[in-house]
Amino acid sequence: MDSLPCGPLLFGNPKQNLPNVEYRQVAALIPYARNPRTHSDEQVARIAASIVEYGWTNPVLVDGENGVIAGHGRLAAARQLGMDEVPVIELAHLSPTQKRALILADNRIALDAGWDDELLALEFAELADAGYDLALTGFNDAEIDALLADELCDVEGDGQAEESVLPEVPEEAISRPGDVWVLGRHRLLCGDATVAENYDRLLQGEPADMVFTDPPYNVN
Repeated sequence: MDSLPCGPLLFGNPKQNLPNVEYRQVAALIPYARNPRTHSDEQVARIAASIVEYGWTNPVLVDGENGVIAGHGRLAAARQLGMDEVPVIELAHLSPTQKRALILADNRIALDAGWDDELLALEFAELADAGYDLALTGFNDAEIDALLADELCDVEGDGQAEESVLPEVPEEAISRPGDVWVLGRHRLLCGDATVAENYDRLLQGEPADMVFTDPPYNVN
């Protein structure tokens, strides 16, 4: 059984040594039967992906009889990955009452932490620019897309606030049917929406991502 020594740590009362990290057989660890914290298959898969990418960054906490106190999701992920051993920290000094309370506290206290959405979006944007797989952060696609969309709106909004100066509207229109206006990566065509050739001119062979329309036409 391998162990990793750790240095001293100050607790509320006397000075104690943090228990060693040991590797124990997955089959020997016993999940707490009354654990009220649930782990979906999707979450376990994300934990497994994290272990593969980053390694074990958080050992499983067990009591003196291999009963799991914290790390039920990590243990399930290890089983999914077919691991024989996992790193554990034994907390044999806890009383049965303390153990039951810690099972709740370990899960609940973390929920009180919040997120700075602006900084989170910035982190996602820079990770995306680096080509990193954002799914490995544990966030789902909808959460990531929403944050990146907000970041893009903020950036574009800031730029417009500094640069946009609306010109005076001329008395006579300068646009003519068939004109195509290029606005950054967008194209705007002045033309009849019922004429198929106008779509060829506007899209230049590229498919449209979205269409806003208000049929039927020529109805009073």
